[in-house]
Amino acid sequence: MRAVITVVGKDMVGIVATIATECAATNANILDVTQSVFEDDIFAMVMLVDVSNLNCPLPELSDRLNNLTKDVGLVVYVMHEDIFNSMHRI
Repeated sequence: MRAVITVVGKDMVGIVATIATECAATNANILDVTQSVFEDDIFAMVMLVDVSNLNCPLPELSDRLNNLTKDVGLVVYVMHEDIFNSMHRI
């Protein structure tokens, strides 16, 4: 079971560390990550994580990530891979 985590917002130090630390705390294993900074201050990241051994429900992981980042203006989306794939099928 996998999920896609996306993070968008103003670039700052520690974004990747914050998300990765919470993934580790919930036993979500990061399989792949890509990030970019656009126009010198817009941060965008996509992570593919294995949630097979998650120690909490997937919606709770989403809530935890959003609670960690909402005060700094980042938006985090967590989507199960099946939903992601269904949304992008033609």
